[in-house]
Amino acid sequence: MATSIREIAAKAFTAVSKERLVEGTRLPFTVYINERGSYVAFFNAGTMFTHFALEVLADKGISEVYVAASDTEMLEGYLSRNRLGKSAEQDEKKVFKQYSAHKEEHHQVDKKVFVKGSTIMFGIFLLNKFNLKAVMEASEAKPAVIDQDMSGLEGDLVIRKADIPLFNEYIKSLTTASGIPKEERTRVKAVSVKENSKLLMKDLLEDPRSGQNIKKSVIAVNNMIDCILENSDTIYDLLSLRSYDYYTYTHSVNVAVMSIGLGAAVGLNRAEIEKLGMGTLMHDIGKSAVPHDVLNKQGKLNENEFRLIQNHVIEGETILRDHAEFPAEALPAVLQHHEKISGKGYPFRLKGNAITKFGRISAIADCYDALTTQRPYKPAFAPFYALSLVAKETGDYDPFLLAAFIKMLGKIK
Repeated sequence: MATSIREIAAKAFTAVSKERLVEGTRLPFTVYINERGSYVAFFNAGTMFTHFALEVLADKGISEVYVAASDTEMLEGYLSRNRLGKSAEQDEKKVFKQYSAHKEEHHQVDKKVFVKGSTIMFGIFLLNKFNLKAVMEASEAKPAVIDQDMSGLEGDLVIRKADIPLFNEYIKSLTTASGIPKEERTRVKAVSVKENSKLLMKDLLEDPRSGQNIKKSVIAVNNMIDCILENSDTIYDLLSLRSYDYYTYTHSVNVAVMSIGLGAAVGLNRAEIEKLGMGTLMHDIGKSAVPHDVLNKQGKLNENEFRLIQNHVIEGETILRDHAEFPAEALPAVLQHHEKISGKGYPFRLKGNAITKFGRISAIADCYDALTTQRPYKPAFAPFYALSLVAKETGDYDPFLLAAFIKMLGKIK
């Protein structure tokens, strides 16, 4: 009898009862679920397995999960002990301060921006698991040609801050290059829009009261809108959902892109989408007033640090209200992106209809991007699991908008 594709796929996985996963431990392997015959990543390797994770599995009626057959030995080792040792985490903390310094000295760039065969005049580095190493060395005096596919590298690609002007020139060259195939131009345009927006947000976070940069943000937002309205699938090229660490400027662009896409999906007109995009692109500008050591802190914040982080909402509104170029209608996306319709959010604990549509949209996008972004001390949730977590909190988020959001991101794995 012929073997079916489903039977072949099943042989690549080892089944394990969800009760055998130990609460309070980090999973050293990726855990999959069987979703209508397909194996979908649900917990990424490194995820802290909690009681809440068990509840999500129970809500979906899942009693059995799966681990790749290649990870069977790792699974057996995991099941033989109750908890992972803490020594590795303690060792990581010793080098975290150095890692944080590297992070502040460099700028994170999307792997997709590096087109094979294109020429660069700046070095490219890989920042991963607290380590920084060179991928390609180049300079104005000694240019280099991209001769490899960067997409498979594990970690974040970064460039030196001093090389940002050269990187900006590289982006411009991509949009005018004649050798790029026609079918690739849409993708290259979207990636260029994203990288330019990240550079703009980096400048704004360093100088949040720059009226000139606020004006530039209007252009950036309209470029995002044009890409999405021309082709809704372009949203996947505009997003950076595979970052290995949190960068406020990257997060800001992701939230704006997802909010613009959601606004278009639920029928907002162009003028409304533009204001929504402005508000969500600037939603975290108040973090410019938060010290880097608090933003990058490894582990749980103390009470004072948490209050300082929470205050970024009020600080952002204060900064933007002074700008004549920033539309007042966009402010709710800044003030309300941490409010929840259940009344459990901050800073005003608003409930239900007291939260505007812009506030509701930005809250969903902000939460999802935070869940799917890795930190050096906390792995990212797999997109499927992250959507499950957001959906579980139906009392916190607008159910109509949430359903549209899940449908919009349906192709993300």
